[in-house]
Amino acid sequence: MNSQFIKGKYHAGSTGESSPVLDPSNGETIAVLTAAGSDDVKLAVQAARDAFPAWSRATPAERSAVLTKFAALMAERAEEFAQLESRQAGKPIRLTREFDVPGTIDNIAFFAGAARNLEGKATAEYSPDHTSSIRREAIGVIGSISPWNYPLQMAAWKILPAIAAGNTIVLKPAEITPLTSLLFAEVATEAGLPAGVVNVLTGRGSTVGAELLRHPDVDMLSFTGSTGVGRTVLDAAATTAKRVHLELGGKAPFVVFEDADLEAAIHGAVAGSLINTGQDCTAATRAIVHRSLYEKFIAGVADLYSKVKLGPTQDPATDLGPLVSETHRDKVAEMVERARGYARVIGGGAPDDGDLAAGSYYRPTLVADATPDSEIFRDEVFGPVLAVTPFDTDDEAIELANDTPYGLAASAWTKDVYRALRATREIRAGAVWVNDHIPIISEMPHGGFKESGFGKDMSTYSFDEYTVVKHVMFDLTGVAAKPWHRTIFAPTEYP
Repeated sequence: MNSQFIKGKYHAGSTGESSPVLDPSNGETIAVLTAAGSDDVKLAVQAARDAFPAWSRATPAERSAVLTKFAALMAERAEEFAQLESRQAGKPIRLTREFDVPGTIDNIAFFAGAARNLEGKATAEYSPDHTSSIRREAIGVIGSISPWNYPLQMAAWKILPAIAAGNTIVLKPAEITPLTSLLFAEVATEAGLPAGVVNVLTGRGSTVGAELLRHPDVDMLSFTGSTGVGRTVLDAAATTAKRVHLELGGKAPFVVFEDADLEAAIHGAVAGSLINTGQDCTAATRAIVHRSLYEKFIAGVADLYSKVKLGPTQDPATDLGPLVSETHRDKVAEMVERARGYARVIGGGAPDDGDLAAGSYYRPTLVADATPDSEIFRDEVFGPVLAVTPFDTDDEAIELANDTPYGLAASAWTKDVYRALRATREIRAGAVWVNDHIPIISEMPHGGFKESGFGKDMSTYSFDEYTVVKHVMFDLTGVAAKPWHRTIFAPTEYP
């Protein structure tokens, strides 16, 4: 079975354990892989270690050429990726065709250019007797773990800056959505990426992931997922003092000030809360709305929610697909049911008849009058659920926006430039949008504050995560006895 991609080739997993991949829209099995084990981790890390010297010494132009061809091949196979991503992750085909796949191709193209622009401080004389310069060098073997909500894009976000900077990588995608990550590695190899530069292991996090995290020949760890697992990654990294990059949970505030364009805010809240069926760590999840607009906002969002079409993922008319699994849908449903005891719940529930009943679908849900200390307002739901609470003053709005352990993304809705500037300055989040929510672009960084992790994906800022800065200094004098040697011993004569 094409279950593992190691050293440029597919391998069956060494455990022999079957690992089915299911379509969340109907529960059907679309692939059965064999899970990786300890032997596969060792093989993949060794392949990456062996490939590192040559790849790290390749010129930026050589790495760029491979990535440029990679982008072209991805574009040729865009529909294949869109179909596979839709089926394994339960995404509407419109989302994968117009967002996931084009965004990934653009990301490859961006890093093809960025590979030739690794910057450092200019060579100069910062000491009167020396010339100094800065080198940016690849770290080595990167161990990465990507999540199930954006399997293709997260694989790209992990792999591209790492290899563009000259590293090699072993990626473990989520065991329930590994198919596009495997295909991504295959197409990269077809584009000319040397064997062993990108390796993909499929299997359980508790076995494959845990061993990868603690492997002594892995030089850096990069993880996207829950904050709880992020702490486990930090613990594992401490055993060998590995560098760590974490992109963790989020509970994004959506702040609607009294002068906001209400229609725009309503449309933005619906789109921002339902993107990827709400399974997005930057999704709008906490609407903090000025009291003067509060009921109109709730009515407008509820009306638009009622018009969102749930349907088969292969239907281009479908707006909202299923959640990734029945287990996850049940978790979302349980949180909503508990909220009925302390808030006003509008909508929600799983379809109980027809074709959709076989999938893990859940209707868009608005939870009004959620208090700032309630579970639905504070904890990640990771589903099509928007909690709403009112505020009276700008100070209160900013305080509510920051009243969370997370700090990944936020948005502010206002026509007042001064109010907007204050919100972007004072809201503690890695991205703050004004009068929009969700857009991302390859040229700009993505990463959070507080328990949302640290480090950046995308943009040239991501190279800070995947390179080591080295200071190189040349003596300019040619003399044996330097003046500073007096601090150690006192030669009888100095030139």
